[in-house]
Amino acid sequence: MRVLSLTHGPLVRAELFGDVVRELGHEHVEWELPRQGRPPAGFEAVIVFGGRMNVGEELANPWLHDEYELLRAWVSDGMPLLGVCLGAQTLAHATGAWVGRATQPEIGFHEVELTDEGERDRVVGVLPRRFEALQGHSYAFAVPDGAVELATSPVSPQAYRLGERAWAVQFHPEVRREQVLEWWKDRQELPKPLEELARDLDEKLPNWQERGRTLCRAFLAAAAA
Repeated sequence: MRVLSLTHGPLVRAELFGDVVRELGHEHVEWELPRQGRPPAGFEAVIVFGGRMNVGEELANPWLHDEYELLRAWVSDGMPLLGVCLGAQTLAHATGAWVGRATQPEIGFHEVELTDEGERDRVVGVLPRRFEALQGHSYAFAVPDGAVELATSPVSPQAYRLGERAWAVQFHPEVRREQVLEWWKDRQELPKPLEELARDLDEKLPNWQERGRTLCRAFLAAAAA
């Protein structure tokens, strides 16, 4: 397959997911929408990653309108699609759901639980019923009309499936340690000192990265089916 990773900046790239795509023998193309404009056609699966910007900040980031149009077209065409963090939020917004500031930020490792539908899902269902997920967001989404909620946290929905070919997760299963520390080093709303968050990463990230690789492989298998 030709797999497109749609990114929004140098610190929010495909990372581990790019590794998995290539390891499985697929062609991987990373495309930074704010800098490069709309990507070319000809892909068989798309993964949309995170970013510092948010839904509602279109005046500062007018390319978001292009992303919404691309997402609607991909969903309409049945393109296998996975949205991660901002990608989950832009997909929700593009398909008519609310996106806005969460009741509280989720930064660091936070507990997530699959729904019954999530346990049965062929992509998200490869994760345990309950797990700690690496988070880095202060915005949240509502599950779009017609979509199925797959995972939740005490703060907000965490995953959904739209139709049979589009998935979205609020957490970050693709990350590397240095990448995450760069996100957090200048952030004002950290739940605890950066040194403590770094220790959490040292303890928990290897297991989380293996779950991320498993999730990516499940998405690619579903996309190829």
